[in-house]
Amino acid sequence: MSELLSPSLLMIVVASVAAMLLLRPRVFRAPLWRAMVTPFASIIGSGFLVAAPILAHVAGNFAWLAMLGLCAAGYLFGAAIRHNILHVEPIHAAHMPISFKALEQFSDLALAFAYFVSVAYYLNLFAAFALRADDIVDPNLIRWFSSGVIVLLGLLGAIRGLRALENLEVVAVGIKLALIAGLLAALSLAGAIALTGGPITLTDISLPVGSKSAGTLLGLLILVQGFETSRYLGASYDGPTRVKTMKYAQWLATGIYIAFILLVTPFFTGNLPAEGGETEIITMLASLGTIVGPLIIFAALASQLSAAVADMNGAGGLLNSVNARLVPVSVGYLLTAIAALAITWTASILEIITYASKAFVLYYGLQSALALLDTLRTKQANYILKATLFAALCMLSLAVLVFAVPAQI
Repeated sequence: MSELLSPSLLMIVVASVAAMLLLRPRVFRAPLWRAMVTPFASIIGSGFLVAAPILAHVAGNFAWLAMLGLCAAGYLFGAAIRHNILHVEPIHAAHMPISFKALEQFSDLALAFAYFVSVAYYLNLFAAFALRADDIVDPNLIRWFSSGVIVLLGLLGAIRGLRALENLEVVAVGIKLALIAGLLAALSLAGAIALTGGPITLTDISLPVGSKSAGTLLGLLILVQGFETSRYLGASYDGPTRVKTMKYAQWLATGIYIAFILLVTPFFTGNLPAEGGETEIITMLASLGTIVGPLIIFAALASQLSAAVADMNGAGGLLNSVNARLVPVSVGYLLTAIAALAITWTASILEIITYASKAFVLYYGLQSALALLDTLRTKQANYILKATLFAALCMLSLAVLVFAVPAQI
C-alpha cells in the first residue's frame, strides 16, 4: 500500500486540520457553539471509544441499528427535558406544585447518584486506556490505578476545588472531535482499500439478536448520555437557545455515531476478550497503522479525565443545592470520590457501564414524569400525544431499571 494512501497518515492530517479549526478561540466564543458543545461533547465522550466493540459483540452486523436505537431513545428522553426547560423552569418556585418540587428534588438526587457512577466509569476507562499504553489489561491494576486518580481528585476538590481543572475540558473537546474526524477519514480510506482488494481485510459478524442482546442494549444508554447538561446551563443561556442547541447536539452526535459504527464494525476482531474489552477499539483498528493506538489513548486520557472532573463538579454542586447548602461542595467532592471507589471495587467496567445507564435513566424517568404531570396540568396543544410520549418514556425507564444487564463475555 502506498504511503500516500495510508489510513494512519490521513488520520493525522485530517485530525491536525480539524484540531486547528476547533481549538481556535473564535470558535469557542461563538454563542451557539458554546451552548451546543457541552451536551455534544458529553454525548460523544460518554462511550465513543467503547461503543463499537460492545455493540459489535452484542449485535454483530446490526451494530449500527442498535446504535440508532440508542440515539433515538436518547432523543426522546431529551424531548422530556426540553419540555421541562421551556415549561417547568419558568414556573416561579412559590407557584410550583408540591409534586413538581418533589420530582425536581428527586431528579437532582438521582442525577447526583448518576454522577457518582459516571465518575467511576470515566476514571476506570481513563485507567484502562493509560495502562493499555503498556499493554496491561489486568482488571485489578486498572482498579488500583483508577482508585489513585479518584482519591487524588477527591482530595484536590476538597482542599482546593476542581474549577482550575475545568479548563482541560476546552482542550479535550477539541482533541476528541479532531480525533473523530481523523478516524472517520481513516476508516473510510481503509474500507475503500479493503473493497478494492488491498492488504486490509474486513470481517463479517452475523450474530442473532435475542432477549439477552435486548437486555444488554438497555444497559448501554450511557453511550448517548450527556444531553441533559443543557438543563443546567440556564445561568448562561435562555431556554429556547438550550432547547435548540440540545437538538443540534443530538442530531450531530447521532450522525457521527452511526457513521463511525458503520465504518468500524467490519474491523471487529471477534468476541470481547475476558480482560481489556473496554479498550478493544485499539486492537480493532491496529491494521490502520501503529500511530492509531497512541492517538486513541491520548484522546481517551484527555476526554475521560475532563469528563470525570465535570461530573465530580456536578455531583458536588448538586449535593450542596439539594441539601439546602448544608453539605459543602468540598464535602460533596469527598462523598463522590468515596462512592466512586466503592463502585470501582465492586464492579467490572462493563458492569459499571450498565449501572451508569440505570442511574441516568432513573433521572430521565423522573424528568419524563415531571413533563407528563405538567402536560396533563396545562393541556396545551397536542397534549394527549405529548402525554402518551412522556408516559411511554416512564415505562422505558422502568424497563431499563429492571431488565438491563451488562455485556456478557
